[in-house]
Amino acid sequence: MADAPDPTVLDPGLATGIGSLPHADAQLAAGLVLEVHPDLPSTPQLPRRSVREQMLAQVASSLPEVEVGPDGGLTVRAEPAGQPTAAAADAFGGLTAFLELVSGRAEPPPRVKTQLAGPLTLGTALARAGLAVPRAFRRAAVAVMVTIAAVERLIASHLGGVPLLFVLDEPVLASWSDLGEPLPRDEAIDLLSEVLASSRSVTGVHVCGDGDVRLAYEAGPQVLAVPATPHLLDHAGTLARHLDGGGWVAWGAVPTDRPLGEGVDVLWRRLVTLWCELTRRGADPRAVRTQALITPACGLAGHGPTQARRALELTRTLAERVGDQAVATRLTVGA
Repeated sequence: MADAPDPTVLDPGLATGIGSLPHADAQLAAGLVLEVHPDLPSTPQLPRRSVREQMLAQVASSLPEVEVGPDGGLTVRAEPAGQPTAAAADAFGGLTAFLELVSGRAEPPPRVKTQLAGPLTLGTALARAGLAVPRAFRRAAVAVMVTIAAVERLIASHLGGVPLLFVLDEPVLASWSDLGEPLPRDEAIDLLSEVLASSRSVTGVHVCGDGDVRLAYEAGPQVLAVPATPHLLDHAGTLARHLDGGGWVAWGAVPTDRPLGEGVDVLWRRLVTLWCELTRRGADPRAVRTQALITPACGLAGHGPTQARRALELTRTLAERVGDQAVATRLTVGA
């Protein structure tokens, strides 16, 4: 069951990003997220700027036995030896530009979100690259924990005590069962839970597509980031337990798998319809609305910069409606 996040960290209806953006210019990307999502900007992850900023390479490059290829692919050069070290600065160009820009402002954002590849996704990649399965996941967990600590120190050095939401991206959960569960389920939950517990921040797990929401929930994040699609109805009980325990949901309500021709009204109706069905299946209608963040469904690196901006703007507009409804819900309950 999730611990309730500090209310000074999360407010209903905050808009933020999932992470990746298509920009090669880190300053432009940093300026965009601060402009469009000023209350919870997501530090940019820019895989087109450098292959080392790709999701897996960003963390795997901290392992001495792993080589990142020119396309971002991973090669295991030797058996693991030595502790991981913080990844090179080139792997975090978007984050660095973001912190430089924020440091030059009179007022920092009230809170910040950042993200990294999670240990299950990285461990699966390391196993595919040739490491034995138990060792691949152990090394992945250590690498992610070392990188979390380094990123938290870096952000704190620029922003002091500004609250941080740290999300682990686990796209492998979309195919976990199809892979034959490369790690036994209980071990996978324990591994992800260990890594989450190593963070000093409010923590979240991002589940892509039709991913295994229950596995992510059982690891104990305070935020579940999930695409707002009918697939979630299969996980209504899990989401209800998460909300009842004080957890929050980052609803990926702006699609990223097709052109953004839809207006906010269509997206709002879809989200409300989903919420209504989840409440019919047992979720607390008040918690659904008051423990809610809004994001794109996934990263935006596959879009052009103009479409990425539109996705982030739609996210903000939709989040404003969620915030208004959360206020109305609280007033109704308190009346």
